[in-house]
Amino acid sequence: MDLAVILSRAVVGMQSPLVSVEVHLSNGLPAFSIVGLPETSVKESKERVRSALINAGFDFPAKRITVNLAPADLPKEGGRFDLPIAIGILVASGQCKSEQIAQAEFTGELALSGELRPVQGVIPIVLAAQNAKRLLILPEANGAEAALIEAQNCRTSHHLLSVTAWLNGQHQLDFANAQASESAAHSHSANIPDMQDVIGQHQAKRALMIAAAGQHHLLFYGPPGTGKTMLASRLPGILPSMTEAEALQSASVYSISHQGFNAEQWRRRPFRAPHHSSSAVALVGGGSHPKPGEISLAHQGVLFLDELPEFDRKVLDMLRQPLESGTVTISRAARQLDFPARFQLIAAMNPSPCGNWGNPNVPCRSTPDEIRRYLNKLSGPLLDRFDISLEVPSIPPEQLHQGKADGLNSAQIRQQIEAARAIQIQRQGSPNSQLSGQQLQHVCSLDTEQLQFLQKVVIQFGLSARAHQRILKVARTIADIEQHPRITQKHLSEAVGYRAIDRLMRQLAS
Repeated sequence: MDLAVILSRAVVGMQSPLVSVEVHLSNGLPAFSIVGLPETSVKESKERVRSALINAGFDFPAKRITVNLAPADLPKEGGRFDLPIAIGILVASGQCKSEQIAQAEFTGELALSGELRPVQGVIPIVLAAQNAKRLLILPEANGAEAALIEAQNCRTSHHLLSVTAWLNGQHQLDFANAQASESAAHSHSANIPDMQDVIGQHQAKRALMIAAAGQHHLLFYGPPGTGKTMLASRLPGILPSMTEAEALQSASVYSISHQGFNAEQWRRRPFRAPHHSSSAVALVGGGSHPKPGEISLAHQGVLFLDELPEFDRKVLDMLRQPLESGTVTISRAARQLDFPARFQLIAAMNPSPCGNWGNPNVPCRSTPDEIRRYLNKLSGPLLDRFDISLEVPSIPPEQLHQGKADGLNSAQIRQQIEAARAIQIQRQGSPNSQLSGQQLQHVCSLDTEQLQFLQKVVIQFGLSARAHQRILKVARTIADIEQHPRITQKHLSEAVGYRAIDRLMRQLAS
């Protein structure tokens, strides 16, 4: 048999299209060529495969070897095709049986010794193979990641010899180790920062609780050292637990990213806090071979932007569309890829360059023009997308020196938040921040007195229609926390109180 066809998978964005690795041996001068739009890392597999076969004790055919990766117009990258190429050569040269080839897919990078090394993007590959109802052979190091999906179609191997022994019926490959992945997923320490560590700042804690319950975007502003970053870092500890679907989406993004997926991250909501010097590509995603950026790595979790005005304005404005749609589209000349980006944005900022504008205890060193230029780095449409904005004032010294924990701890707060989120999921199937226009009218209906109150607020502060809707969504979340079936005047008034940035910008304009 001079021709062998081995099935494998490429990774293109969040998709994993099927790739047929066709290996043909023909007479002529010995040569080894790979066609089918391979990248440099794929072309280099020739040397890895040659050395792996020889060091594993196989004969490397002294023939003209042609490897075609079909479809030819699909870009191929990475070392994931090493194993299927090696298996194809062994089958085509008669050194390995081919009975089980048609029912299996192979992926894995080969070391020169023949050992299998892990590859990126395993989760999309496992899901695609599962949907195709084929067995997947992958490196043992990827087993814990694959086992998180609870797929029964994954077998792992640590060496090329064990794969060939399985094909020849001499050895059984192990299934992906679910126990190892489960223990890794629960091995992380429970010392997640607790909300009770924050002294005072009861209104900020309340705002954070509302934001977590309804998945609302939140902006803290205030003088330096008031606990804005400390509060934001405690948000993951009070967020509702991830569902199986949410955990799988988040894991898939990490699996195809440059940093890869760690089994310890399973079912843990991501918390991303990029530096304010981050570029547009780092934040949104992109590159010559598009990879997910910070907003996609924060999918189903939190994106925290500290020192918000220090970010480049153009970079920040790129967040506006993903904040609404929950996806980001990266367009290049050769391809267009969509990455999920349903994240919760938490931001912190100072009210002025010196940070002390409005601080009664410390004089402000910034001039009005400097303050205006500083705050004008943030566009109105971006600020409009924060559901909640709140000033975090300085803590009185006497309260700070007491150092006593007060209020509920994170576990107690999370119980209330999960109860409120359950109400939202049962009522409309999504958090309140994702309410559509028709759902908003049905879920957030107001009586005449409440409508008049809200209209006065909108006119007084010059709020947009988007801000008007976000007030309603926040009020609905407050009512859900209190398990109230309708929005009351109390809930609406509290929601209006969480528009501090509108008052700040109005004060600046005057």
